[in-house]
Amino acid sequence: MFTQKALSQSCWFALVFAGCLSACAVGPDFKQPDPPKITSYTETSLSKNLTTAPGVPGGTEQAFEEDVDIQAGWWELYKSPELNLLIKKALEQNPNLGAADAALRAAQENVNAQIGGQYFPTIGLGGNASRQQVPNAAYGLPGSGTSIYNLYNTSVNVNYRLDTFGAARRTVEGARAQAEYQQFQLEGAYLSLTTNIVTAAIQEAALRTQVQATGEILKAQTNLAEVTEKQLAIGTVSKVDVSSQLSLVSSSQVDLYNYQRNLDFVRNQLAVYTGELPSNAKIANFDLNTLHLPEKLPLSIPSNLVRQRPDIRAAEALLKSTNALVGVATANLLPQINLTGSIGSEALTTGALFGPSAALWSVAGGIFQPLFQGGQLLAQRRGAIANYEQAVYQYQVTVLAAFQDVANALRALETGAQVLRSASDAERYAYETLNLVQQQYKLGTASYLSVLYYQNQYQQAKVKSITAQAARFADTAALFAALGGGWWNRVGPAFQPKDVAHKDQNETSGNN
Repeated sequence: MFTQKALSQSCWFALVFAGCLSACAVGPDFKQPDPPKITSYTETSLSKNLTTAPGVPGGTEQAFEEDVDIQAGWWELYKSPELNLLIKKALEQNPNLGAADAALRAAQENVNAQIGGQYFPTIGLGGNASRQQVPNAAYGLPGSGTSIYNLYNTSVNVNYRLDTFGAARRTVEGARAQAEYQQFQLEGAYLSLTTNIVTAAIQEAALRTQVQATGEILKAQTNLAEVTEKQLAIGTVSKVDVSSQLSLVSSSQVDLYNYQRNLDFVRNQLAVYTGELPSNAKIANFDLNTLHLPEKLPLSIPSNLVRQRPDIRAAEALLKSTNALVGVATANLLPQINLTGSIGSEALTTGALFGPSAALWSVAGGIFQPLFQGGQLLAQRRGAIANYEQAVYQYQVTVLAAFQDVANALRALETGAQVLRSASDAERYAYETLNLVQQQYKLGTASYLSVLYYQNQYQQAKVKSITAQAARFADTAALFAALGGGWWNRVGPAFQPKDVAHKDQNETSGNN
């Protein structure tokens, strides 16, 4: 009899559950925003082929390829084994990436929890035993006697809230959207990490080149200072000439120290990106001469950008989540139907506990319609609508910023190629001029002021040329990042630790 009743209850709840799933869900259904209807990222058209600067790092030819997909490991196009190894290590050890991965797993488990809590009835098994003393008067019997007895009880209790207006479905929908948000937060962290490593490696190479170039310039300036001091001794130059040259030597020493300091800072940053302490990390030395500038630059069509950028997808997921909360707040204004059921047994002895005369059961249903709660529910719904409107504006801001990033990257590539061409020419001409003037000065046919002027000119031209070389590599990385980085083509998870640090600490038997 107990089993038959339990089976009957289970079937009844299954029918109710299936019926409520077919009911409507109040609140607006989410509609994915349409992409901007544009065909170009920039106000004016771009040149398909960029300006070249033959003979210098970063001066090779680059060309845009429209509607071409981005490979997941786009940094491999730089053809640097050291860079590839550094990124591989970072994807295994970077704590920010690990934290984003853990946040995603937590959000996914919250979805499972919401599905279990919102879609299914709660079923509990209870049992108790008590010894009681009851006066006869409690039963309407005369006298002052009492009854002492043991009472045993077992029961199975079932509770279920009908999802008549879709509050449960909207709640689960919102949880799923939050999980999507965390998914794209993880992809954003992945894109940011890989891009930052590439950019920092390029900066490391540029600073290393600047240290080397400044050291060479300093050596030449020091040699000239020695020549000037000898000329002072024979009276062909003045003391002002010597002090001016020594001042230039000291200024170059300051530049050298600053470049070396910044180089150390960048190497420390690369160590942290890989999840290592600066003292323990073994960061490779990078060189602009060994980095390969990608010749083909993929350019996604504008309508695809909103599906590729992790930040846009995260903003869209947030939009979906706040939209679902409007439905929850709307459903809270409508009637709520609760169903409860209980089946069990009660007896004075354990032997009789499961006998036919000990069985008891109950089935109940209740409905609650909010009438007045001081305007709380209406205010909550208005607040949910305002939160949705805020998410709409935030989505628009994210889309605008994304298209600005791409437009900036494209213009930076175009002008950067032109800058490098001019900077490399300026460096070459300044070097040739300085050599001629120094030779004339040693022969006594040029003034010291001319030497000093062209030394400064060459030093500035050299630094500008190195900066322009690094910018070509960095601007290329910025374009890949602005277009989304190709994460959708990646095989495997974003965070790839060697040893899984997370384990289930609180596993329980059964489905709770």
